[in-house]
Amino acid sequence: MSAHATVHWAGEALHLLPAHAIWWPSGETLFIADLHLGKAASYRALGQPVPGGTTRDNLARLDALIAEHRPQRLVCLGDFLHAASGRTPAVLQALGDWRARHRGVAMTLVRGNHDDRAGEPPPEAGIEVVDEPWLLGPFACCHHPRPDGDRHPTHFILAGHLHPVIHLSGRARDALRLPCFVSEPGQALLPAFGAFTGGHALPAAQDRRFFAVGGDRVWELPGG
Repeated sequence: MSAHATVHWAGEALHLLPAHAIWWPSGETLFIADLHLGKAASYRALGQPVPGGTTRDNLARLDALIAEHRPQRLVCLGDFLHAASGRTPAVLQALGDWRARHRGVAMTLVRGNHDDRAGEPPPEAGIEVVDEPWLLGPFACCHHPRPDGDRHPTHFILAGHLHPVIHLSGRARDALRLPCFVSEPGQALLPAFGAFTGGHALPAAQDRRFFAVGGDRVWELPGG
């Protein structure tokens, strides 16, 4: 059994990856959402005793994805940096070192709500910053999902922002809370890529499908 789930959106085969990313093979493109670099640093600036190392760990996970798939482009669907207070010298140095390792990969950031407050990546990082919707092939790359009746007229939306999760319950009164991909007619939502993030549970709805992430696999939930 493959670790990823293959879906067909907008006439294209996409792989939903356990690493909270989407791989588009024919477009040689990786999509992620809600990286939130520097979030832990911004909490520590407020005096909150949160652990360090999350920026390094998130970038290491991106290193592994790029090494495995060899993309021509990486697209971040918003919230690349978390807050202005998280732009510490250590965070910016880690970002610069990471970008230097992948100079051959084109990178695009679709502005999200946190990007407005945190500011854009440093210019020397060479990351293109665009407003939503940004069109790439048959996809409208966005940060914010669109409600029913307000989908893009010609392109399938890929979005983030909500950090979707799903709650599963067992017979022994046990429960799981798992990140997930969510698809609806005309759009799909990615789970947050950043490890130090919360989540929002979306209710079941007609034509809404859930793809849970757990145990290094992605699978579609029955009845989703």
